[in-house]
Amino acid sequence: MTERIGYLGPKGTFTKAAVDAIFNGEDKQAYRTIPECIDAVKQGYVTFGVLPLENALEGTVNLTIDYLIQYKMLKIVSEVVVPIYQHLMVHPANKQAWKNISTVYSHPHALAQCHRFLHNDMRHVTAETFTSTGAAAKYVSEHPELQIGAIANELAAKEYGLEIVKPDIHDFSNNHTRFVVLHKNDNAIRSKRLKESGFKTTLMIALPTDHAGALHQVLSAFAWRNINLSKIESRPMKTGLGNYYFLIDIEQKMDDILIPNTILELEALGCSVEVLGSYPYYLY
Repeated sequence: MTERIGYLGPKGTFTKAAVDAIFNGEDKQAYRTIPECIDAVKQGYVTFGVLPLENALEGTVNLTIDYLIQYKMLKIVSEVVVPIYQHLMVHPANKQAWKNISTVYSHPHALAQCHRFLHNDMRHVTAETFTSTGAAAKYVSEHPELQIGAIANELAAKEYGLEIVKPDIHDFSNNHTRFVVLHKNDNAIRSKRLKESGFKTTLMIALPTDHAGALHQVLSAFAWRNINLSKIESRPMKTGLGNYYFLIDIEQKMDDILIPNTILELEALGCSVEVLGSYPYYLY
């Protein structure tokens, strides 16, 4: 039976580019929001869900992380890092008069990534948010009678027949987004197109109590074992002010001794530890 792949849609999003980098030929189902996609994986409507996890400029996509923590039954099984190039596009009917557009639509992160262009070159334009860059492009394609534009990628322009009138309007050229593949099981998924760049293991750690040196003790458990951490971030537990989870990315695959013994040490300190996944990552 063909596996179904859910992703933050519609077609033409950066997430769709990530999907195509990992999967090939499977049935791909777009979802309007991150929670809808995660629910589809949880309920078995799709086998895998592909969602944005972190942007180099805007930081963590909190909705993805919070739902992943809430549904501890889902695991990260793969990751692909996609470069982000933003373009201003309009309906072909408005190509010649694109400087007269009154509104530009996009995802909030995309609008933030193009702040200088919007502030300096398009001050007369109102920026309004959409659930995704692809959804913004789709809306513009369906309303040729309106003087509007979208900020999205080249894939969206091709998908919805839009004209790119101002390419590469992003503020920074080194912007990337991490996309993760979620699954009920923890079996790693390999890309069918890209060369593997390495392996990561992601842990969620809750400290026992808020006391001096608690975080230092946690980090020491990794440090004396020479375990390299590529990221540490706190997220609220949603149980009250001052209560946090810590999300830690380890730059290596889950083994039989080193990481399990680290987890045992953390649990001996009174920490709660959850393995969110051990997975390969790829550069698009």
